[in-house]
Amino acid sequence: QVQLVESGGGLVQAGGSLRLSCAASGRTFSSYAMGWFRQAPGKEREFVAAISWSGSSTTYADSVKGRFTISRDNAKNTVYLQMDSLKLEDTAVYYCVSGSMSPSTRRYDYWGQGTQVTVSS
Repeated sequence: QVQLVESGGGLVQAGGSLRLSCAASGRTFSSYAMGWFRQAPGKEREFVAAISWSGSSTTYADSVKGRFTISRDNAKNTVYLQMDSLKLEDTAVYYCVSGSMSPSTRRYDYWGQGTQVTVSS
């Protein structure tokens, strides 16, 4: 059974930083792209970032480009999302995903349970 477990969420002031982690188990981690999505209250789930199986290719939503960095450590079966210069609008539940590299939710077949990120003024 595939499991994705996120950690690192919390409360941070605007302009601050957080690093999310996602530990994967149950499948060959290094064979799949990984990504992050987020969902704010009353809004649809949206793509944040994705990274290829090797880590050589990354892609970001325009709203986070230049502020967030996705990375992975295949030896540790873990993917990270470094979030800097956080804004109020980054407040959301962040989900780790595994599948094929894409901004579409349909290309990911496994999802974590989510971790809350709250940015305060």
